Amino acid sequence: MITPVKQVNRFFMLALAPFIGLIICLLLFRPELEVGAIIPTNLPEDEVTSQTQTISKELAGAKEAAVQTSSSIKRTTLLYNKTTSTMSTIVQKAKVQAARPETIYNKRITSKLGVPLDRVDSDRITIELYRVNPDTYKGYAMKIKLKDHNAMKMALNSELGRSETTMQAVKRSGAIAGINAGGFADSGGKRYPLSTTVMDGKYINGFQASFKDLFFVGLNDAGKLVGGKFFDKSSLDRLRPQFGATFVPVLMKNGQKTIIPDKWKVSPKRAPRTVIGNYKDDQLLIMVVDGYNESGSSGATLEEMQGRLLKLGVVDAYNLDGGGSSSLILNNRVINNPSDGSLRPVPTHFLFYK
Repeated sequence: MITPVKQVNRFFMLALAPFIGLIICLLLFRPELEVGAIIPTNLPEDEVTSQTQTISKELAGAKEAAVQTSSSIKRTTLLYNKTTSTMSTIVQKAKVQAARPETIYNKRITSKLGVPLDRVDSDRITIELYRVNPDTYKGYAMKIKLKDHNAMKMALNSELGRSETTMQAVKRSGAIAGINAGGFADSGGKRYPLSTTVMDGKYINGFQASFKDLFFVGLNDAGKLVGGKFFDKSSLDRLRPQFGATFVPVLMKNGQKTIIPDKWKVSPKRAPRTVIGNYKDDQLLIMVVDGYNESGSSGATLEEMQGRLLKLGVVDAYNLDGGGSSSLILNNRVINNPSDGSLRPVPTHFLFYK
C-alpha cells in the first residue's frame, strides 16, 4: 500500500518533469546570441543627418550672435570714447568760462597797478611787484595770489623777546618774500610782540581784547585774510586764525574807508608805511611806502593810503607797523628804502613761500 506521502511526491515529480526536461535541454543546447540582434550597431542615416543639421544651425546661430555681440561692443566702445572726448571738451570749456570772471577781475585790478617790476610764479603762489609813485610819496605794491594757503606764514622767534630783521627771517625760513608785521613793546632790553598774537593756531600771550583802536590781522585755516577789532576771544576764535599780529588802525572794511581816529592822523602825519589788504577774490595787496625818517615830514598819511587802496579796489586793509620798521623783501633783495638806513629787527614778519 502506497502511503499518502509517497503519493504526494510522485505527483510533484510528474508535475515538474516537463520543466526539468526543458531546463536540461536549454543547458545542453544553448544557442549563440549576436549583439546586433539585440542592439542595432548603426543609427538610421536620416536621423543622424537631422541631428547634424540641427547642431550646424545652432553653431551658425551662436557664431552670428558672437559677431553681433562683438560689433555691439565695438560700437559701444566708439560711443564711449566719443562721449568721453565730448565731456572732456565740455569740462575744459566750462573751466575756461568759470575762470573768465576771475581773469577779467584780475586784469581790472592789475591795470590800475601798471606794469610789474618783478614777478614770481609757482604752483603755490604768484607775486607781482609794482611801483607806486603818486606826487606826495613813493613806494611799492605787491599783489599776491595764494594758490596754497601754506605759502604764507608768520615768523616769530621761539624765544619771546628776541627779534630779527625781515631779511634774516626770510633767509632763515627759506621764504621768497617778506614784510614786517605787527607792532612791538620794548621791555628789559627785549622786544615783545604787541597784544594778541597767534602762531600755529595758538595764542602766544593769551587773548587781549581790542583797546585804543588796536586790531588783529592774520590768515585763517582756509587761507583767507581775517582781521578787525575783537572784544572777546570767542569772536576771534570763530574765524579760526592760524597766525596773526596786532597794530593800529583799520583802514578799510568791506570796500569802505574806516574813520581814522584824530590821534593817528598826526602821530605822525606822514611816515613810512606798511599796509596789508585783500581783494574780493582773496588776493592780497601789500603796500610799503618809503620815508626819510619818522619825523612826520616824509612818507604818506593814512588818509592818502586809504584813498589809494580805495582806487585799487581793495576790500579790507590794515595798517601794520611803519616808520623804521617798514620793510619789503623779494628774491633776497631789500626793495624799499628803510628810514633807519638799515632794516630794523622786529618780533613778527609775514613771509611768503614759492
